[in-house]
Amino acid sequence: MKRFIEEYKDKTFDLIVIGGGITGAAVAYDAASRGFSVALVEKKDYGWATSAATSKLIHGGLRYLQNVELGLVRESLRERLILENIASNLVYPIQFLVPGYRDLKRNKWILRAGLTLYDILSYDRNRTWDKNKYIPHHSWLSRSKIMELEPEVRSNQMTGGSIYYDCQSIFPERLTLAFIKSAVRHGAETSNYAKVVDFSFSNNRKVKGVRVEDTLTGNTVDVRGALVINCAGPWADIVLNLADKSGNSKHQIKRSEGIHILTKKFKTRHALVMWTPSGRHFFTIPWRGYQLIGTTDKDYEGNPDEYNVSRQSVEELIKDTNDSIGDGNLKYEDVVYAWGGLRPLVDDQTEGTYESSRKYEIYDNASDGFDGLITVEGGKYTTSRHLAESVMKMVEKKFNRVPKKAITDKALLTGCEIKDMETFMLDLKKECHDFDPMTVDFLGRNYGSESRFVFELARQNPEFSEIICEDGQIMASVVYAIRNESAKNLKDILMRRTGVGNIGHPGKNILKKIAVVAAKELNWDKSKIEEELNIADASLRLPQA
Repeated sequence: MKRFIEEYKDKTFDLIVIGGGITGAAVAYDAASRGFSVALVEKKDYGWATSAATSKLIHGGLRYLQNVELGLVRESLRERLILENIASNLVYPIQFLVPGYRDLKRNKWILRAGLTLYDILSYDRNRTWDKNKYIPHHSWLSRSKIMELEPEVRSNQMTGGSIYYDCQSIFPERLTLAFIKSAVRHGAETSNYAKVVDFSFSNNRKVKGVRVEDTLTGNTVDVRGALVINCAGPWADIVLNLADKSGNSKHQIKRSEGIHILTKKFKTRHALVMWTPSGRHFFTIPWRGYQLIGTTDKDYEGNPDEYNVSRQSVEELIKDTNDSIGDGNLKYEDVVYAWGGLRPLVDDQTEGTYESSRKYEIYDNASDGFDGLITVEGGKYTTSRHLAESVMKMVEKKFNRVPKKAITDKALLTGCEIKDMETFMLDLKKECHDFDPMTVDFLGRNYGSESRFVFELARQNPEFSEIICEDGQIMASVVYAIRNESAKNLKDILMRRTGVGNIGHPGKNILKKIAVVAAKELNWDKSKIEEELNIADASLRLPQA
């Protein structure tokens, strides 16, 4: 993938999409697949913020039933099915265990009623292209059976529980990247590290484009477009305020912090839905040999550019965990990695973000005096593809075009051109018998049909066959990330391409080896290597404040 910003001349696009998270990626893909000329600009890396701060789930939103948001749940369950299909190697069913207790909020009868409704709303859940992705109805388990299956669960006042299914996104950052690549395949032009710093207007005050700074070179260019779509997530109001020259800008969205932690202190066989003493739910999920715990939901009032996971937030999640599961002795030192992000919320009715809806809204900013600008706020990962469809309805109306039917629900994403994962993996293991089976499994599932290109790089240079991660990732993926996936720095490589850094610090030796290979591809000198190592090293350590 090339950054179009480096060679941009005077092209006028139909659409300019601001934001390279999952929302912007889905909008760019849908628009390009309908024949629109599209430019997407992202101020940092694709999927670096909220889209990388997930619980690794594609889910219907069981808790939204509490708010009687049946439409949102049904939409989410339908989109869950679509993502299972179009992202075949990245989205899989996952079994959840939910213990029930005697109190009202966790009462087993309320739980069973909710799961029965969940089953009804997901009536089409087994219409998957890959028939191995079968999702059964929920089932009820006795108290003794739950304790047999999951000894870490607290038995006090437990009355039984249920097993139900949702889906897991095993590498959300690569799922976002698959949408970006699919947009490029249909003709979209994209650039990471391309920050919008201003809007340009015609004489009649219609938005006609954006001024973009290439943060890698410092150059600025004016990118022209008939319509600009603001998909900046937690930064959506900040971007909107760039367009408001009145000096009275008051655009502001609600932001919620969600963090996760990884540990090996305890392990469960199933993904679990747990409740804190205050009644807030969280997940604890086996993932890549670790226990993934999260998420939180806490108001965030600061500048999103200054957000970092704090020690206080990690310790609050540790306390919730100790109050709910395990022996109650999880310590800060037991956490190997923590990550967090900010969710943009759309809700004027509630005080706390935990009660806030995960619905989305699409605004035509012409009513604010900014014709030619559309702003998207809210939403969640699971429904991003359908959100893009909704955005395109407004876009086609603005262009006065006859609406076209979306194809994004029927086409496999780039890198996911597989309809039977079991057969694909068997064939890949035969083809790649010269690699460690763990490596074949990791690359096959996380890179899908593109995994063969990574293996070929390793065959061309034995140095690239070195395993650089405990679950089998190899050095060839570093080279592939730079040559084919627009990775520009060490954090891009570690966090959003290879996944090496997503399970904590790999150790200074591995980090240095990766940096040396990256330096050859990106022409870094010794001082640049040291700078990249210091940034990556700091980002992979737990916060001390």
